[in-house]
Amino acid sequence: MNPNEPATPPGETGQDKTRKEPQATSCQVPSYWLTRFVILRLLGFVYLIAFLAAARQIVPLVGEHGLLPARLFMDRLETHFGSSLIGFFQLPSIFWIHLTDSFLVAVAWLGVGLSFIVLLGYANAVLMAVLWVLYMSFIHIGQDWYGYGWEIQLLETGFLAIFLCPLLDPRPFPKHPPPKVVIWLFRWLIFRIMIGAGLIKMRGDPCWRDLTCLYYHYETQPIPNPLSWWLHFRPHWFQKLGALWNHFVELIVPWFAFWPRPARHIAGALLVSFQITLILSGNLSFLNWLTIVPALACFDDSLLRHLGPRWFLKHIPLEAPLPVPCGFPDVASVRALPRRELAAWALAVLIAVLSIAPVANMLSPQQIMNTSFSRLHLVNTYGAFGSVGRIRYEIVFEGTEDAALSAQTNWQEYEFKAKPGNPRRRPALVAPYQPRIDWQIWFAAMSTPDQYPWTLHFVWKLLHNDAGTLSLLANNPFPGKAPRFIRAQYYRYQFAPPGDPGGSWWNRTLVGDWLPPLGANDPRLIRLMQGYGWPME
Repeated sequence: MNPNEPATPPGETGQDKTRKEPQATSCQVPSYWLTRFVILRLLGFVYLIAFLAAARQIVPLVGEHGLLPARLFMDRLETHFGSSLIGFFQLPSIFWIHLTDSFLVAVAWLGVGLSFIVLLGYANAVLMAVLWVLYMSFIHIGQDWYGYGWEIQLLETGFLAIFLCPLLDPRPFPKHPPPKVVIWLFRWLIFRIMIGAGLIKMRGDPCWRDLTCLYYHYETQPIPNPLSWWLHFRPHWFQKLGALWNHFVELIVPWFAFWPRPARHIAGALLVSFQITLILSGNLSFLNWLTIVPALACFDDSLLRHLGPRWFLKHIPLEAPLPVPCGFPDVASVRALPRRELAAWALAVLIAVLSIAPVANMLSPQQIMNTSFSRLHLVNTYGAFGSVGRIRYEIVFEGTEDAALSAQTNWQEYEFKAKPGNPRRRPALVAPYQPRIDWQIWFAAMSTPDQYPWTLHFVWKLLHNDAGTLSLLANNPFPGKAPRFIRAQYYRYQFAPPGDPGGSWWNRTLVGDWLPPLGANDPRLIRLMQGYGWPME
């Protein structure tokens, strides 16, 4: 016997050994324990902010005496569909079962509490499903106030997160790893978000094609922040470079989300850093924080284990990647999958089918953005700033105690919490929190009162010093007695240049009236209130 050859095991001849079946090739599959952890923590934070905004604003917006009462909206839906049951299936919401102001607030604070539990590190499929149902309930009664693309994006992201968790085990690092197919579905989501945003820009405003949109964007976006002012005055070459970088990250980088590492890790880093720059440059609600969530699926534990603090990682039972057979699983292995894996693959099939319409929309020359194709908002189409305004207009509401109007009437301005008003007031820092009425006033300033009739209801509320409505504002110029008249002035706003001698952040020029002066006894206002069925108490 050659001493350099291994001994033949008992009962096995050298000839037998040569006849053994070849072993299947093995592959090293990355693990995603830490990926799941950071995805759920950030999603918990986004849910918390979203529910907190609801808890603080939902009653004056859609409560019994809100600007757009949810009860009136649901009554009209019930009349239109023929019954509340059909209305429920068309727009599912727990508020079909019960709707009072106190219940709205209770559900919102319940969402805050459950979100905080997720943020602390505890989540399971049941808890994530409850959060998803609760937030969908607000969206379906929220009307104009909840008509933003990030609302349905939160629902799609939250629905995927249900399948990322064990059914009941809430521990931060439960017994079983996350289903890898769900990680891939998160990558599919960030791909659609970014590609949709990139395509809508290239097909929409020509300033995206000639790289000049950022000449205007920082000034005309919904709620600028102090850094928006600084960015607006950067040289044109800087703005063009920013637009070019936007196209690269939105149209090129997402394709690498499906590549092996390190290309996938690099793509994830670029996607996350891009969202961070958007967070810094404006108050875009929780949109960019939410968009980071699926981008985190580009990372696996091989990277994240080097980024976390040692005191934290040493307590985590991370496992080394196990070798598994390469290629697609055979029928027998699929049948042997545990139920949680089968549920994840069933989800993948569902998402694949529901993705047909969003993908067709992305490929269409008539692409539309921020649209849902199902009542549950499971797979949607997204996009942002397909057009960019060149001029910023603002509506400024003013009131007076004077009994008769004249050229000498003393008008006092109402200030909103975040949108531009007083030119000397520094731009706000409010994101990821969203003052929803400020956003809607930004949209209204690009239109007329007849397309935003709730602004007349807003005037009515101001004429009666309504406490709920005033809670949405930064000030009340008439704390002792309600004003006699309210009007809305229409201004053009421009960033004041650096070194402005008056210390202003904005310069503004009066364009005219957006709404003429209206009093509580004005028959035009009363007819409109009665026509919409709005409460006049």
